[in-house]
Amino acid sequence: MIHFSFITAYIGYSSAWVLMIGVALVSFIVQSRFRNKFQKYAEVPLSSGLTGAEVAQKMLRDNYIMDVQVISVEGQLTDHYNPEDKTVNLSPDVFYSRSVAAAAVAAHECGHAVQHAKAYSWLSLRTAIVPVISVASKLVQWTLMIGVMLMIFSNSPYILMIGIAALALVTLFSFITLPVEFDASQRALAWLNNNYSVMQTSEEHEQAKDALWWAAMTYVVAALGSLATLLYYVSFLNNRRN
Repeated sequence: MIHFSFITAYIGYSSAWVLMIGVALVSFIVQSRFRNKFQKYAEVPLSSGLTGAEVAQKMLRDNYIMDVQVISVEGQLTDHYNPEDKTVNLSPDVFYSRSVAAAAVAAHECGHAVQHAKAYSWLSLRTAIVPVISVASKLVQWTLMIGVMLMIFSNSPYILMIGIAALALVTLFSFITLPVEFDASQRALAWLNNNYSVMQTSEEHEQAKDALWWAAMTYVVAALGSLATLLYYVSFLNNRRN
């Protein structure tokens, strides 16, 4: 007779596997949707004629932030705010573009600069744990791979447990990132709604809101994907030990 604990472990392991596949599928759909939205709104000219760089510089000035520099970085969708050197880094498609998409992304990244200036608690927490997460991220891939091999061939769980602990930290970081990203978008949209000189029609505002919403969804599915992966390895460990 099959032991009950083995059955429950197998069900948990199978469920985690199904969850991983489901999240991966949703992630693919959301990423594709976001890229399509960005490309669509990148072709919509901004009525004010401002470039992404000019939008960013204006938002910083309006928030009395004078020590942050707006620079262009190589790549596509590589836009980010760096709190260490206080730079708003915009990809060429955003920095030089005079589109609704460029304005939305530039304002979002400046939203992070505003968070930094105002010591937004979630951003402060995320920044503080970055060094730990950097180490954990490097550990994850090798410890999980080696840990799984050791569990299969020698039933030794310790390396896999280290990998799971590191992955748990990475997963926690991805969830801490969510309020940071949502708040930055809210700050960006609030500023854009109050600046007729940047976006001059209600249609532009709705397009910017749509673009930023789909951008935020990419962070949501990334966090869920990390959680699904964590549950998979925890279920694998429990299944092998049972």
